[in-house]
Amino acid sequence: MALIDAQIRQAKPQDKDVWLTDEKGLRLLIKPNGSKYWRLKYRFLGKQKTLALGVYPTITLKEAREAAGDARRKLAGGVDPGQLKKREKQQRLLDSDNTFAVLAWEWYQQQRGTWTADHAARVWGRLKDDVLPALGENPIITIQPQDIIAVVRKIEQRGALDVASRVLQDIRRVCRYAVQTGRLTFNPAIDLTGVLKTRASSHRDSLPKEELPDFLRALAAYHQRGRLLTQLAIQLLVLTFVRSGELRGARWEEFDLDDRLWRIPGARMKMKTEHLVPLSLQSVAVIAQLQPITGQYELVFPSERNRREPMSDNTMRRAVFKLGYDGNTLGKSKAVPHGFRATASSILNETGFNPDAIERQLAHMERSGVRAAYTHHARYLDERREMMQWWGNYLDQLREGRSNVIPGKFGIRG
Repeated sequence: MALIDAQIRQAKPQDKDVWLTDEKGLRLLIKPNGSKYWRLKYRFLGKQKTLALGVYPTITLKEAREAAGDARRKLAGGVDPGQLKKREKQQRLLDSDNTFAVLAWEWYQQQRGTWTADHAARVWGRLKDDVLPALGENPIITIQPQDIIAVVRKIEQRGALDVASRVLQDIRRVCRYAVQTGRLTFNPAIDLTGVLKTRASSHRDSLPKEELPDFLRALAAYHQRGRLLTQLAIQLLVLTFVRSGELRGARWEEFDLDDRLWRIPGARMKMKTEHLVPLSLQSVAVIAQLQPITGQYELVFPSERNRREPMSDNTMRRAVFKLGYDGNTLGKSKAVPHGFRATASSILNETGFNPDAIERQLAHMERSGVRAAYTHHARYLDERREMMQWWGNYLDQLREGRSNVIPGKFGIRG
């Protein structure tokens, strides 16, 4: 006889297990402690089996019958509902182990050996700051395109379109790794390139020459509103126009202040070859200010949170934006740290310095294997020393409002 809900509610526990029978194999087990469990008896391949369907009253009589009916339909299709339930539970456990954070870390560890230390730090920094807070705990199999789009849109809202593009690429690569290792069957980020906003960009948001004086004066006072370490990092970046990652990853051991030379090892360079950066007197003065701040650490510009990690690119970017160079301030162009390389290159070329010396100072890829094989003297080091000191003097004159900027003669085109 079929059960009714009132009968189940009124059923009292006994000293031993009590079974109340419904219909078609559905039964209710009442334990001596009063707990009530739904069970379905069934046969599969000649064997008697029992399927757990939940706890009463969380699972009502109606819901238990629906679950039993679903199990019987599986049986009719040749599927053992008990084994299916076990496999689904195992898959859920597997999915909980295969979160986006776990897969991202696996992918990162696999790839980092092929990258420079600075590039590896940038990649993991983007994942840690912009992706893992939103997607990290999600089983990767549950991540949908709209979840990824939401992450990218949030980055775009703060104006970091380049970062948004790189983050989307990072997510796509993590998901590709998940497909390759059998944790995903489809890459949810594969067709999302078109969702990114685009903007016209000239030399990656380099600052026009005309705006340099005001920028330099504002930068000199940045410590009144932000960290002095950040100000000094940007000042040294402008003076040396190295890549942002090359500056942020600088180690104290790389600097020879007696020879006024910064030797960046090839492992930290985009082109994988050692880069020599002549230091102007102005650069040496900045480094002298840095020594009492971070001289006790390995890194010249350590992160505020972890002194063993470099300052993030976003730290300098946000500082430049805080000075008003975010593209939203009337009379001020948008500028990003990497853009100072283009600004310096443009001014030095206009002034008449040797283009080869400028390109060498920018550590751009050599145009031929012959050039790449030149000796130390062919690195235009003497010319670059003269050029970098001229650049330091020029920036001082701009900041101080002097207009009598006279180029040096060494290394100038005749």
